[in-house]
Amino acid sequence: MKNFNQKWLYLFVLSLIWGSSFILIKKALIGLTPYQLGALRTIITGLFLFVVGFKSLKNIQKSDWKWVVVSGFLGSFIPAFLFAIAETEIDSAVASMLNSLTPLNTILFGAAIFKLTSTKRQVLGVVIGFLGTSMLILKGADLNPHQNYLYAGFVLLATVCYAINVNVIKRYLQHVKPLAIATGNYAAIFFPAMIILCFSGFFSDATFSHPDFIMSMVYITTLAFFGTALAKVLFNRLIQMSTAVFASSVTYIITIVALFWGVLDGESFSIIQVLACVIILIGVYLSQKRV
Repeated sequence: MKNFNQKWLYLFVLSLIWGSSFILIKKALIGLTPYQLGALRTIITGLFLFVVGFKSLKNIQKSDWKWVVVSGFLGSFIPAFLFAIAETEIDSAVASMLNSLTPLNTILFGAAIFKLTSTKRQVLGVVIGFLGTSMLILKGADLNPHQNYLYAGFVLLATVCYAINVNVIKRYLQHVKPLAIATGNYAAIFFPAMIILCFSGFFSDATFSHPDFIMSMVYITTLAFFGTALAKVLFNRLIQMSTAVFASSVTYIITIVALFWGVLDGESFSIIQVLACVIILIGVYLSQKRV
């Protein structure tokens, strides 16, 4: 019972944190380029984790490091840039809706790569989920003709990365402590992020003189600490105490929280888009049913 209550508490807290991440990305992009944002998010998160978790690195066995590195790139590094690039063209609320495909991709890649069996109901859930995704993208492109909805593909690619990462952690890193995994992830991706930042034009007068530079740094620091560093440890723990699919279902509440922030920020979306989101979530729900 204690473990049951804990996993739902972790799920709820993560949903609030990650649901707020999409609007923070949108706000940070006002004064930063997507490559600067992705690199800074990785670097700042790494610094936070090194302070609290550097000693935990010694607990990672040599045979586990390859999976820690894979997890770092798939679960953190690549998505940080993909979401930032996507939100230069699509609204934060739409990005959060598309992010809810993560559990469906977890099922697909769990079966395709990790040889996990799927039921007919789960397959039906996947089909329904992708139907909702198609509706969401097509209606969004119609509602916002000034936005390039091909950029939704960056979010879809990020959900694939997340899905594979969840399966990697569940399959190969179940025995490693969550803080060690998170710190190891960022030990692997810290210097690649530094290289990208150096070539992104961040250290130029144009960046520092931008009127929204300071606020963008506040947004990205908040995102790095809460939305990445803290959430990363909590999510790794959630995966270990539950199942890969349950952990990825954090996207249920994420969507609601992100929609709330989107409304407050004046983003526009139609009833059909909300319906499409509901269809996606129905697909996610069915995909988690084993019988």
